[in-house]
This record gives sequence, C-alpha cells and structure tokens, in this order.
Amino acid sequence: MNKNDLFILVVDDSPTMRRIIKNSLERLGYKDSVEAAHGKEALSQLKEHPVNFIITDWNMPEMNGLEFVTELRGDDEYKDLPVLMITTRGMKDDVLQAVHAGVNNYIVKPFTPETLEEKISKLL
Repeated sequence: MNKNDLFILVVDDSPTMRRIIKNSLERLGYKDSVEAAHGKEALSQLKEHPVNFIITDWNMPEMNGLEFVTELRGDDEYKDLPVLMITTRGMKDDVLQAVHAGVNNYIVKPFTPETLEEKISKLL
C-alpha cells in the first residue's frame, strides 16, 4: 500500500500529541488522517471514515487504548486493521499486554519521525 492510499486514525487524549503525530505523518508523506480523543470517539470515527491504519495512545479517559484495541479486535471488520501504539508505557509487561490485546507494533514516547516511519513501514 502506498502513502497516498493510507487513511490514518490518530487516537490520543492530548491535542498537542495528536498535532505532533499528524505533523510527523504529513512530513513523511501521509496526507489523509482523522483524529479522536479516546477510544469511544475512535470507534465512531471508524464508522464515518475509510480508516486503514490506526495510531493510538494507551492512557486516555472514557476508553483507553487497550480497551479500544480489544474492542476493535472483537469486530470482524477491524480484526486485521494495523494498530501502532504510541505511549509513555515502556515496561516489558506493558508491551506484552498491548501485543496480547492485538497491537501490531509499539513506540515509547518520545519518538522521532524516523521511528514512526520505520514502524508504519513494517506494518504495511
């Protein structure tokens, strides 16, 4: 899949972090994205947009990233959708818990655009 075909959902409760991720994506050539502030909002964005890649935080109100990914994986329509988690939670147990829930790859904040590009490329 090429960069122009990718529609990315960015899920993070921090407007600043969403802007950082979206700006990084744009610099890397990914132009189409939509935002959500938590998992519940992300689920409704999925119904409105042709999302084919998700970047999510873990720690969010209403529905955290782990709950969001678990719900996503329970739906046949989204069970194979690539999910990249970007979070401050860097302990090995956290990574294993996220992978067990269905996260495909994991970045610990802070991160560079190069790291983001590498992780996205691995998932495509």
